[in-house]
Amino acid sequence: MMTHYLETKKAYPDCLLFYRLGDFYEMFFEDARLASKELELTLTGKECGLEERAPMCGVPFHAADAYINRLVKRGYKV
Repeated sequence: MMTHYLETKKAYPDCLLFYRLGDFYEMFFEDARLASKELELTLTGKECGLEERAPMCGVPFHAADAYINRLVKRGYKV
């Protein structure tokens, strides 16, 4: 999963990547740090085979449009 995420993020480096995992859209690494501040979300972490836990945050899939709209209004690409 993380390999696919990183490949997708590499293809869209200038965007915040909302990555669907089950009932949530998750963000990782710098996207998670930025989104957690901008959207007032809790920043957590995930073991992903790296030396450190990957910073992450997420939003329920059914509420993603509202969060995306907030980010876009603030000038971010999602």
